[in-house]
Amino acid sequence: MITQNLKQTQNNIAEAAKKSGRTSDDILLVAVSKTKPLSALQEAYNAGIRDFGENKVQELCDKYDQLPKNIRWHMIGHLQRNKVKYLIGKVTMIHSVDSLRLAEEISKESVKKDAQTDILLEINCAGEESKFGIRPKDTLVLVRQIAVLPNVHIRGLMTVAPLTQTPEENRVYFQLMKKLSVDIAQESVDNVSMDVLSMGMTIDYQTAIEEGSTCVRVGTGIFGTRTVADME
Repeated sequence: MITQNLKQTQNNIAEAAKKSGRTSDDILLVAVSKTKPLSALQEAYNAGIRDFGENKVQELCDKYDQLPKNIRWHMIGHLQRNKVKYLIGKVTMIHSVDSLRLAEEISKESVKKDAQTDILLEINCAGEESKFGIRPKDTLVLVRQIAVLPNVHIRGLMTVAPLTQTPEENRVYFQLMKKLSVDIAQESVDNVSMDVLSMGMTIDYQTAIEEGSTCVRVGTGIFGTRTVADME
């Protein structure tokens, strides 16, 4: 089933990319594997997936130790500063940086381990109180503060759009994110690039791609619906 779902997801990505004048090669698919057993990840790996996203540090580290070393791990969940040290050197990218203090911790641990760490800034594009993330209007100031930190590199932006009935409702937020990304890129801040725009999940990734997403995070669309046991 995972292999079949993956093919369908890849077809959907190609179709949406075409609408935005791009190809599926321009879009990174991160398989969101939180709560999923190793066997499910292995099946996705065998079907060609190399980028996996996890929400919890402990789970990511456990899977890192047991699965092939050429997997690129993405930390996509909220990250506490006291857990940063466990991730450095293991993750390809941290998608969920939402404060200067967190970025400083990532920088400190990266220097300590002689590692270079790529990060995305998490934007709360809809201003939802229940979500983490930076307000769009505060982003450029934070970009400039983080840009001077050693061993950490801002590669772009990430958002978790609101949970809506239809993907169309989120189009306005994806457009806002794209504009923010372009505006920051035009500032030409040293050590900052805006080549990654991580937005779009199972319910709305096609709409996100149409509006400029370069990275989609798909869990249910690949691994199937979570059970109650998965969510506990």
